[in-house]
Amino acid sequence: MRRSLSNKWIAAAFIVPSLFIFINVVLIPFVMGLVYSFTDWNGFAFAGSNFVGLSNYAQIFSDSKFMTAFGLTFQYAFFMIVLVNVIGLGLAMLVTSKIKTRNFLRSVYFLPNLIGGLILGFIWKFVFTKFFVQVGDLVGSESIFFDWLDHPTAAFWALVVVGTWQMAGYVMIIYIAAIQSISDEVLEAADIDGAGKWYRFRKIVFPLIMPAFTISLFLTLSGSFKQYDTNISLTGGGPYGSTELITMDIFKTAFNLNQYALAQAKAIVFFLVILVVTVTQVVISKKREVEQ
Repeated sequence: MRRSLSNKWIAAAFIVPSLFIFINVVLIPFVMGLVYSFTDWNGFAFAGSNFVGLSNYAQIFSDSKFMTAFGLTFQYAFFMIVLVNVIGLGLAMLVTSKIKTRNFLRSVYFLPNLIGGLILGFIWKFVFTKFFVQVGDLVGSESIFFDWLDHPTAAFWALVVVGTWQMAGYVMIIYIAAIQSISDEVLEAADIDGAGKWYRFRKIVFPLIMPAFTISLFLTLSGSFKQYDTNISLTGGGPYGSTELITMDIFKTAFNLNQYALAQAKAIVFFLVILVVTVTQVVISKKREVEQ
């Protein structure tokens, strides 16, 4: 009885601080943001603000710039999900093979994830605007090596390249853990039955690492939708707003246009969309998971 009571106090000592932080940092600001989105709040004192109903939400859907940013964010998330997970899984397969440099390569591939998005953006900004131009002049291949950030389509792909370079090493770690958790007996049995490498990967490895796919897809999806730091440091939304993702649009609405209530409404809509998309993805991925 005494031991049971002691365990409850220990559990409470871990839970209560986290719960306190969650309530004050996440829950209360979210509720306040929800309330602000139904008013004409000007970003300062809430006193004096008027209830405007759904007018902020109605204004969102007539904002072509917001809808364009939303569409661009979906495109960015799609390419990020595909490229990050394909490359991350490929790297994981490589460094779980018997090559001698596998431990060194793990560190190299994971290294970009240790660098913040702002720093990465500034580094790659130099690469795209200076290095690429000099290489293009040197080799005479200016159709490939030019200032990517000065062209709307190329600037979008620059965002995808940098995001993939940063995230692929991170999901590689998740896939490595999943691959190494597969029982050696299962793989040996497949070898004895004469299964080739591709057949073994498709029929054994791939189904058994589905839980890793669920996690990696969720992280890639939510991270892509929330992308801001690389966007601001690499392209700044340019050229001409062609690479402005949804988070940058919300930021500019609040702090450049001083329309704080409208920005709150955009953030609420953005939250609901992420919630629906990520929950749907997790439910679908979970159904495809199998146990060893």
